[in-house]
Amino acid sequence: MKYMMLIHSGAVDADGGAAECTVEDWTTYDKAVRDAGIFVSGESLADLVTATRVRVGADGERTVTDGPFAETREVLGGFYVIDVPDLDVALDWAARCPGSRGSGSVVVRPVADFGA
Repeated sequence: MKYMMLIHSGAVDADGGAAECTVEDWTTYDKAVRDAGIFVSGESLADLVTATRVRVGADGERTVTDGPFAETREVLGGFYVIDVPDLDVALDWAARCPGSRGSGSVVVRPVADFGA
């Protein structure tokens, strides 16, 4: 079953990365996911200042706001989609993710399969 792991950072360093992880931590984790044969896809997101929010009102009018957004406490830094047998295995991989350390968190959600 496919699960998306949304990686949130509570603290961001000067380069926009997760403050409580090193590049080596991410490289090691990424290699482990790939070597385990469970990697489906994944990306790291660019710095929060590049974000743009779009909202469409009931009248159909579009409102575009450039980031960052003051009300944001956690920053979505990236994601992995993994293919594992069940939620317990997905949670084990989420706990191993460097983004789950300290003020960070990893949200795990099953990917909907509309073809099933």
